Amino acid sequence: MKKSVKSLPDTNAIVRYLVRDDIALYERARDYFDKVKNGTTKTIILESVVAECIYVLTKIYKVPRNKAAGGLIDILHYKGVANDDRTDLIGALAIFAEQDIDIVDCILSVKSDSFDAHLFSFDQELNKIHSGRKPKVSDR
Repeated sequence: MKKSVKSLPDTNAIVRYLVRDDIALYERARDYFDKVKNGTTKTIILESVVAECIYVLTKIYKVPRNKAAGGLIDILHYKGVANDDRTDLIGALAIFAEQDIDIVDCILSVKSDSFDAHLFSFDQELNKIHSGRKPKVSDR
């Protein structure tokens, strides 16, 4: 049996795949992500890359928040994505799509639940959104 190869896509590869603005680069990205989708290529998508993708998609390409988050959520569901924090990133992107807060704050909110840790922030909007989310059983 052949050992699966793990790779780390960068922001540019993911953005090319999602926006399709350069056909040659899109086709290369599509070939790569098709392999990730069916599980023949294993990949880890770093948290920092997710955050940078959101920035580039929403600020540079003016993609609506829900579409930018949705595209990344779709990729994170691909069979070959091997992230230990996949559920956290999907949760953070879901919050980002619904709330008007920064992606890093969304990640902090979800990860604080995942780590069963207190979220310490001076950002009142983040604290309000975080406290308004349904607490985990261990938080009760």
